[in-house]
Amino acid sequence: MAEWLLDEGIGEHRAALVDGDAILEAAIDRLGPRLRIGAVIAAKLGERVGGGAWIATALGDAILETVPRGLSQGRTLLVEVVREAIPEPGRLKPARARSTNAAEERDAPTLAERIGPARRIGAHDPDRLEQAGWSELIEQAASGEIDFPGGHLRLSPTPAMALFDVDGALPPADLAIAGAGASAKAIRRLAIGGSIGIDLPTLGSKAERAAAAAAIDAVLPQPFERTAVNGFGFVQIVRPRPRASIPEWVRADPALTAALTLLRRASRDVGARTLAAAPAVIDRLAARADWIAALARRTGGAIALRADPTLAISAGHVEP
Repeated sequence: MAEWLLDEGIGEHRAALVDGDAILEAAIDRLGPRLRIGAVIAAKLGERVGGGAWIATALGDAILETVPRGLSQGRTLLVEVVREAIPEPGRLKPARARSTNAAEERDAPTLAERIGPARRIGAHDPDRLEQAGWSELIEQAASGEIDFPGGHLRLSPTPAMALFDVDGALPPADLAIAGAGASAKAIRRLAIGGSIGIDLPTLGSKAERAAAAAAIDAVLPQPFERTAVNGFGFVQIVRPRPRASIPEWVRADPALTAALTLLRRASRDVGARTLAAAPAVIDRLAARADWIAALARRTGGAIALRADPTLAISAGHVEP
């Protein structure tokens, strides 16, 4: 039976819906002040944009989707965040909000509250997330390279849509069905939303195209919409996109991703430790004395940092 596992780590909370030794769905929440889904916060109305307007809040700027009638620039109102800011190459897609009749401000639900009942993983418990393939999931998010029996997916996130290219040695109809199912599993596992395209092998018959589409429907939970698989093997899916996907989080700042991964690994040790990593990773850690202090409390020993320019971004390690 599938169950949620929750790791409330230093700097980042992580969760995975695990069935046996397989991750069906995953989520991460990087900690720190920002606008999160479900938060109600005071905002000052700024410049109008189309039917909405820019708003300024204590946690950053956002787009107000619709301006209440009679509200002028400079006025203050309560808004609810309906989409978080999403990192894209070269820019940050701003958060979106709508006006609300809530009586007062409130915090956004935590990751634990979002997923509901879950088994919490303590710092020194067996690492069931890792046993289920957490590191492999993060590597897939970073590289976009995902294997499945008989074939391979290449994921390319773009500002317009996330694209999956399906390749393999199976006969075209078999590869299309297997690749469609594998893509749908990856979409769910990596929390990919918005517009998604899957490029399957060219299929010759309507029955083959319908079978490939059915493989998506059998795996991907609602809500989503999709087109039929066309004669060239392309199908488009649209899912809600309330927050960044795991590939977007991982790729937005590789040094930060590596720093958080190293903290997670180190927090499972006991005693004094040195974190050795590429200079960019050590810079991220050195800038967060609170993270290092939290790590020292978890391990019960002093924590040192060592920059090693010969190491790749992802090659950090923990030394006694």
